[in-house]
Amino acid sequence: MLVAFSVTPLGTGEDVGELVAEAVRVVRASGLPNRTDAMFTTIEGEWDEVMAVVKAATDAVAARAPRVSLVVKADLRPGTTGALDAKVATIERHLAGS
Repeated sequence: MLVAFSVTPLGTGEDVGELVAEAVRVVRASGLPNRTDAMFTTIEGEWDEVMAVVKAATDAVAARAPRVSLVVKADLRPGTTGALDAKVATIERHLAGS
C-alpha cells in the first residue's frame, strides 16, 4: 500500500520546519520506501508497518507541539510493490510521448 500523510504541529508558531523534519526523520529511519515533497510524505509497505510509521512520526511531532493535525490518504492494492516509483514512471512515460 501507499500512504501519503502530512503532519502539522499547531500552536508552535509559523515556522514548523524543524518539527516536521522530526516526522520525516522517523519515516526515513523506518527503512520503508518513501518520498517527501512540499505537501506530503509517502510511504510504501504493508498496512501494519506503514501505519506504525505514521503513528511514530505523528508522536514525534506531538511530543513537541500542544496540538497536531494529521492528513492521511491511502492507496491499498494487495500484491503490488514498487508503486512509489512505478506510478511516477508511468506519468513520465506518457509525458514523453506527448
